[in-house]
Amino acid sequence: MSTDHRAQVDELMADYRRSRERLAETHRDLSTIAETARTTDGSVQVVVGPQGVLREVVLADDVYERQRPAQLAATIVRLTEVAAHAAARRAADVLADVLPAGTDPELLLGRHADGASDSVPRNESRRIDDNVGDSVDDDVDDFSDGSWLRQGPAERT
Repeated sequence: MSTDHRAQVDELMADYRRSRERLAETHRDLSTIAETARTTDGSVQVVVGPQGVLREVVLADDVYERQRPAQLAATIVRLTEVAAHAAARRAADVLADVLPAGTDPELLLGRHADGASDSVPRNESRRIDDNVGDSVDDDVDDFSDGSWLRQGPAERT
């Protein structure tokens, strides 16, 4: 009986080692993902790594003469999105090989098949007065002029 138990433990340990090696390999594969996107004239190029992280922006010397700052910024954002989608597809391909059958790697990565993401936008800029006129904020005092700081305690109501 003890030899059967020992054989089971050995088999479990071998499975564990194989799983650990496969996980390390998958991690290495995911960490090496890099996608490049560039404009047709080659004046702007971006490189995006895993999870859509912008790694590099390469600009031609005369790009400032060809594009206004707002256009250049929009071009960089657009190229980054293109490269990020390509990197996400590659990551999904890597994960598809190791996930259980029936598991959607796109869903696991927080993406839908149509390319949309469930993630909440972070660091989204917005104007401070965006809520002006919203019914939720109508009953909130407006301290934007800061004059309440100069008032005495009796004047604050």
